[in-house]
Amino acid sequence: MSLFSSRYFMSQALKEAERAYAEDEVPVGAIVVKNKRIIARAHNQVERLKDPTAHAEILAVTQAASYLGNKWLKGCCLYVTIEPCLMCAYAMILARIEGLFFAASDEKTGAFGSKLDITKIKFNHSLKVKKGIMAAEASSLMKRFFEKKRKQKKGLLWV
Repeated sequence: MSLFSSRYFMSQALKEAERAYAEDEVPVGAIVVKNKRIIARAHNQVERLKDPTAHAEILAVTQAASYLGNKWLKGCCLYVTIEPCLMCAYAMILARIEGLFFAASDEKTGAFGSKLDITKIKFNHSLKVKKGIMAAEASSLMKRFFEKKRKQKKGLLWV
């Protein structure tokens, strides 16, 4: 995919991350694309659903599989605003996602090179990975979210 379309799709994932932010969820957004069409959109809903697995990537993969009526997401790419964790990374492998595009790295839990690199492990499926698309925008949103949380914790912000 061209840089233009990659930026367009990442901007759509960022819109999902902004929705998460507005709902007081960790601002991560994800979309699944097949044949240059968005077939699934999601954002973190861990707090809302009281479910530690309700990450944007997992919700988007589930939605895409439902849309396609198939557990395999062959020919699909996932765009996500933050480097996926190990749980989400393995879900992509199980779903046979073709490509992953992520914006910002996650030094604490990132499974595509930051904390560990799942692509170094031999599985029955591998995916292409491209990082750094609109990283500044995704990082900025994440920083604003955690700054707000720290202020709330210290009682400096009323909600």
